[in-house]
Amino acid sequence: MNPPFDHRHLDDLMESAGLDALIVTSKHNVQYLLGGHRFFFFDYMDAIGVSRYLPTLVYVRGELDATRYIGNAMESWQLDNDPVWVSDVDTSTWRAQDAIELALAHLLRVLPGQAVVGIEGSFLPVEAYQRLAVEPSMTLRDGQFVLERLRAVKRVDELKLLEEASDAIVDSMRATFGGHGAGSTKREIVQTLRQEQTRLGMTFEYCLVSMGASHNRAPSNASWAPGEVLCLDSGGNLGGYIGDLARMAVLGEPDAELEDLLAEVETVQLAAREPIADGVVGQAIFDRAGEVLATSPHRAVTTFVAHGMGLISHEAPRLTSTGPVPYPNYDGPRALAAGMVLSIETTMLHPRRGFIKLEDTVTVTTEGHRAFGDHARGWNVVDLAATRV
Repeated sequence: MNPPFDHRHLDDLMESAGLDALIVTSKHNVQYLLGGHRFFFFDYMDAIGVSRYLPTLVYVRGELDATRYIGNAMESWQLDNDPVWVSDVDTSTWRAQDAIELALAHLLRVLPGQAVVGIEGSFLPVEAYQRLAVEPSMTLRDGQFVLERLRAVKRVDELKLLEEASDAIVDSMRATFGGHGAGSTKREIVQTLRQEQTRLGMTFEYCLVSMGASHNRAPSNASWAPGEVLCLDSGGNLGGYIGDLARMAVLGEPDAELEDLLAEVETVQLAAREPIADGVVGQAIFDRAGEVLATSPHRAVTTFVAHGMGLISHEAPRLTSTGPVPYPNYDGPRALAAGMVLSIETTMLHPRRGFIKLEDTVTVTTEGHRAFGDHARGWNVVDLAATRV
């Protein structure tokens, strides 16, 4: 029995948190613990009938052979083709209530007596939680934090997927820039990006698109005009891992002002990378970026943020409690570790030229850091002579 994750590390994390067992119900953490398995039928949506798909994995601290996975009635087809390491697998459920009943019965059998069980509150339907909450032999605590810390340092195979995802995101953006021009709408541009990501084997997740002087980032029928900037900030999924980067284009040659504005953003981005290394405190990234940003003539309209990347966006390491997505700044005062993956992003909301942004993905290494998808960082120039009219 060879689980794909460091089960001894998980046991240590659980012991520190006072957990005897975990009931894991988020698709991303189930995928992680199973070594990549994600049921294709419910890859996008979980609702079916009057309930929902609830993949459920029971893990008992120090007892690998007590692990049980509970899936959907159709899931056995996929598991027959690609078996998981868990030997105790039940694929008989349709409803969340059924999955949690099976998980509870298994846990009471392998862990009799009083037990402290970690759950993922944000990923547990109320009917499932209510059933667990009335079980007298069970004390429920947060298990989400333990699972996040387990995923914080990426394995070699995870880093490979994140690098491939990042490369594909930027390549799809370059192809999209080159396929559009004057008169192209934001909706058309996003649809092309979706097609390009799919062509490269990605699952398209979203695209934040801004054009011209507007800071609105939703797809619309606004059309691209000569001299205007275009920002694509997109997330795509490869094997469950997210590539999330932002790149800029301009319709026609950029003028001197645009060159200077993007250069300011780039300067902050590169400065933020300087301290990234194994053992360096996470706050150093923000400190260095802040030093450079403080000298920018556009500092009042420019922001910087860094966050973790992996199976979900904004996962560990969590480095700020004041960024666009609020959460506790757990990792800011702690050392970064080789294998952690960061998204670093600098955004300028210029009042006349529009939304100017770069977002990069960087992994911490023993020697320092390495960037993924680190191309097309300057102005991607779309030739006016070759564009739509």
